[in-house]
Amino acid sequence: MCGIIGIIANNSRDVSSQVLGGLLTLQHRGQDAAGILSFDREYHRFNMHKDLGLVNNVFNQKIRVDNLKGQMAIGHTRYATTGSDQSCDIQPLVTGFPHGLAMAHNGNIVNYHELATSLREKYHHQFLTTNDLEIFLNLFCQELSGTRGSIENLQNAAKAILENAIGAYSIVGILAEHGLFGLRDPNGIRPLILGKKVDKNDKTKIEHILCSETNALNFLGFEYVRDISPGEFIFIHHNGEIFSFRSQVSKTKTAHCMFEWVYFSNAESSLEGRSVYQTRLNLGIELAKEIKLNYGSKIMPDIVCPVPDTSRSAAIAASEILAIPYRECLIKNRYIQRSFILKTDEERDRAVMLKLSPIISEIENKSILLVDDSLVRGTTAKRIIKLLKDHGAREVIFALTCPPLKHGCFYGVDFPDEKKLIAVEKTTQEIQEEIGADELIYLSQEGLKKAIGLNDLCMACLTGKYPTDTKNAKEFTTKRNINRKEFS
Repeated sequence: MCGIIGIIANNSRDVSSQVLGGLLTLQHRGQDAAGILSFDREYHRFNMHKDLGLVNNVFNQKIRVDNLKGQMAIGHTRYATTGSDQSCDIQPLVTGFPHGLAMAHNGNIVNYHELATSLREKYHHQFLTTNDLEIFLNLFCQELSGTRGSIENLQNAAKAILENAIGAYSIVGILAEHGLFGLRDPNGIRPLILGKKVDKNDKTKIEHILCSETNALNFLGFEYVRDISPGEFIFIHHNGEIFSFRSQVSKTKTAHCMFEWVYFSNAESSLEGRSVYQTRLNLGIELAKEIKLNYGSKIMPDIVCPVPDTSRSAAIAASEILAIPYRECLIKNRYIQRSFILKTDEERDRAVMLKLSPIISEIENKSILLVDDSLVRGTTAKRIIKLLKDHGAREVIFALTCPPLKHGCFYGVDFPDEKKLIAVEKTTQEIQEEIGADELIYLSQEGLKKAIGLNDLCMACLTGKYPTDTKNAKEFTTKRNINRKEFS
């Protein structure tokens, strides 16, 4: 999971500053690295800066974004789920041949190694990174080689990706001298949004944006136009003209990632016309309904408490339905990274200790209904429950707005190896004992679907029913782990 953004303007050479602002709103999608690349039509050149670290650290007073002049720019904030943590894998990536092309993406290619081998053997391509974005770049450029880069040629290049790359992805890119483009995987697993801004004083001044979430649009003052459709390639010419093409890849169905609403996306964003905040309220409502139905008076908590921040809205809604007071027992340190997307158990443990401070007066001698979004590995939950009990909680009932995660995700969420999931081969009672909860409650799959309000969801991590071919999944998981060890 990463954050991507691209902006093109027909009247400005300073769009990189807006891309920077957009990346700050998408920081929650990736904390490993950040980068911005622009193309300046006036001087016919790319400008780029990228580095390891948070957006504010990569672009500071020493590295000024106003040096990245250009009428179009793309940006990326990285959460490394494939490849290494080294600088060679930081996005965007750029090539000068055959037309001058740059890309950034969000997602994973499941058949990465198969495609890399094919491109090496068939075209003698030599790869410079272990990032699957380089596969996209090579497939696209190979199709454009020897062409003039017409719309038809671009569509054929997009088809080369859509018909060969198996997995989940959203891509933003720049074709030098010509325009900005976007591409979304045939299942629509990863999000991509189109927005537009017209100058109030001069209607001829137009800007367009492609990005992962609508919160970036809202912050930058862009009007939401629409979600890019699954399998759609969109090209925005520097004069503002838009061309769109949707490939009908055989045997595909729409499957939006349910985890975007449950955890990953910002609360103020909307995806596929569904407000993330409202969805999380709905999750709390459905969770409370199931608690009342299945437990009745068997559990009688004194308060409802969220694990901040993503479960706060769900906890508020649950407290209202259950008629139990809502309280904040844990205060989040705003300067600590999201613990889920850190890479090791040790990092996650340290982050929990630094991230959450207990309010002892609200905890002591209380039975607490603790609401969280999901339970992945169990290390964070165990720490939090212990923290509450160490500070006087009489009982901790742990309730989750996501059903048990029992299968690996190969689409950009960092748990491809199902052996590391706590819910695999363990009963609810066994998990409850392992994390130290007095009761463990999961929302049902039916409740999850009802809360989101969409039928076309990817729930493979819950059901094992993947929307794409997964014959390469074992190789993907094994070699991914080897690559990360080699470069660590």
